[in-house]
Amino acid sequence: MADRISARRAVANGFFLSLNTATLTAAGALWGSAFLRSWLLFVPLCLLLAQTAAWFWIVRSYRQLNSAKYIVIGMIEEQLPASPYWRAEWQALGEGKDKALYWPLTHLEQWLPVILAVVYVLGFVVAVALPR
Repeated sequence: MADRISARRAVANGFFLSLNTATLTAAGALWGSAFLRSWLLFVPLCLLLAQTAAWFWIVRSYRQLNSAKYIVIGMIEEQLPASPYWRAEWQALGEGKDKALYWPLTHLEQWLPVILAVVYVLGFVVAVALPR
């Protein structure tokens, strides 16, 4: 059950990477033409920022959903004689508190849309500032 959520999260990441790439490609193709002036780059910038915001919140939602599922799994395992995840694996990873032992992937995944949003804004500022 939790593995399916992780798979859906991976598909969502691929979708948003493809969508961002398509938007950037379209903006780049138009940028080379005389049609697009610097200030018109504001439209693809808004699209890209909306995409990265949605991406951020979707990854965050998947992280919260997976966290809840693993808490439930842990509660069920506490009732069993063996607890490979809750007592063994999770404790060996410092319960996610020690970044030297384990840094959850979703924490890293949430930074990607933020970093891309910053790069998009900086690219827009440079493109508008440069003479054509």
